[in-house]
Amino acid sequence: MADKKRKSLITTGTVARNKKASFNFFLEEKFEAGLALLGSEVKSLREGHASITEAYVSAEDGGLFLVNANIQEYSGSSFFQHKPTRPRRLLLHKKQLEKLLGAVAKKGYTIVPVSLYFNDRGIAKLEIALATGKKNFDKRQTEKDRDWNRDKQRLLLNRSKGG
Repeated sequence: MADKKRKSLITTGTVARNKKASFNFFLEEKFEAGLALLGSEVKSLREGHASITEAYVSAEDGGLFLVNANIQEYSGSSFFQHKPTRPRRLLLHKKQLEKLLGAVAKKGYTIVPVSLYFNDRGIAKLEIALATGKKNFDKRQTEKDRDWNRDKQRLLLNRSKGG
């Protein structure tokens, strides 16, 4: 028989990260939320087939939902498939939920998904953050700081090699 390379499954660690979240928002307070997933979604996540760059968190029916997160269909499943961008309920403690809903309603905060990962016990978790939007000048300043830090590291590296 032919030897097939077996794909390594993700049991712990990050599956998807929203890199634009810290660029577009000031992330103030972070929370860990569980996800109500189907079996084929968990299997697809273990293969690393997920994206949360276009996702957002919506408050509906007294709960929070992850909307527009793309978890691809599981290739090994034949009949019971899930919709890749269906809304998924976030599982939080009641006090956390009340705090998040209150901040969104009163203070004008936004809830942003930051990363999707498996914890130490192998359970899928979503890191969300209370955030306020950045203005264009804030984004330019963030970009300047990032470029300066990159150049500074490059200069220090060249100095240590040359000296």
